[in-house]
Amino acid sequence: MKLIATVILAAALTVTFRSDPALAGDAAKGKIVFNKCKACHDIRPGKNRVGPSLHGVYGRKAGTAPKYNYLGLKGADYVWDEKLLMEYLKDPKAFVKARGQSRTKMVFKLPNEKQREDVIAYLKTLK
Repeated sequence: MKLIATVILAAALTVTFRSDPALAGDAAKGKIVFNKCKACHDIRPGKNRVGPSLHGVYGRKAGTAPKYNYLGLKGADYVWDEKLLMEYLKDPKAFVKARGQSRTKMVFKLPNEKQREDVIAYLKTLK
């Protein structure tokens, strides 16, 4: 009976960890996916383009990149983490609308869940 309980617990923990984007993303693959983002975003600190620099974006309060002129994220009351970045990258306009914000300049969507996980893993390395 103890063996069955141990196997069930191990299986449950495996499912829990595999569904966690923090553990599922591959930063090396994310760096490649990030090539889609380079037209609008830079990874160097303070180097803004159409979109803000993404250096240090993970863990940063939304709408606070230095020297960037935000449309709708300024004054946001959340910090970028895996969950929020997964939602935002899937559909930025729907994300800001759901939070009662006016708009975002970002029109690019990244519908592929694995690519979002990978690019988030890469963004977490930009510190």
